[in-house]
Amino acid sequence: MKEWAVEDGVLCYEIRNAGAVVTAFRGTAATVVIPGQLDTVPVTGVGAKAFLSRKQLRRVILPDTVEEIGDWAFAYCENLKEIELPNRHIRFGKSVFLNCTSLRALLVRGKGAGDGVLLAAAVTALDAPFLLDVPECGSSQWLARWDSRMLEILHRPDEEGYTGQVLCGEEDYGSTDWNAYLEKRRREKVRLLLLRLCNAEQLEESVHAEAEEYLRMHTKGSAGDETWQVILREYADDRPVYELFVRIGCVTDENFEAILTDVGADHPELKAYLMKYRTDRPRENDLFDQLEL
Repeated sequence: MKEWAVEDGVLCYEIRNAGAVVTAFRGTAATVVIPGQLDTVPVTGVGAKAFLSRKQLRRVILPDTVEEIGDWAFAYCENLKEIELPNRHIRFGKSVFLNCTSLRALLVRGKGAGDGVLLAAAVTALDAPFLLDVPECGSSQWLARWDSRMLEILHRPDEEGYTGQVLCGEEDYGSTDWNAYLEKRRREKVRLLLLRLCNAEQLEESVHAEAEEYLRMHTKGSAGDETWQVILREYADDRPVYELFVRIGCVTDENFEAILTDVGADHPELKAYLMKYRTDRPRENDLFDQLEL
């Protein structure tokens, strides 16, 4: 076992088949940059469990030489937000990003940021490791497979899986309350649809329309208002997302006051945006008045 000092930490590595494989990391670094060579040997892999449970880790940059990432390499890195990957075929082991609940992007050098967001969601939200195809990420065929998986999840009955959760017990999965379970499933669908609509490259018109309709069906004032719940709790300070929420018709004359009350004073930019939207947008009665003139 050899060691290589990096900023605020140490990389442990081994030489395997003329390549260096990172086997562990020790340190407090929030960002780790893995060099392309260690002792003049190209870094070809990140070994199994190399960064397992590194709670302080926020960002990792991998070199162009990496060919393989082993089982559970980044599992349980709960605060890991971003990994930068080379634009080449990489062999991924099983559960590489297990429980990386904060992972927002697997950025691929030479590809767009939206591609990186969707690539990360393939494992964090879609549970589709077969989509971890770095060179194909962002292509028409890859996006079609991504959307197919998204629609598969969208069309699942909300109650699917509830019986198994009850049998496992609350200590494993949280509350076994029926309504809470259904709301959780709908929030998961909402997050997926918001993500795709905010990164809507090559999204088919019919899928686009179905996604928007689902979000409108679950806005404030509906029997289930999971779209608004997700916006308020997770995206109230993320302008592109709440702009989308407004643009697709989730804010109406009927629910505007209730939405404004929920926002309160906690999110001033969102509140100001909503007020301006209300002022700039002619309401239905205003339109009828204009027609009468």
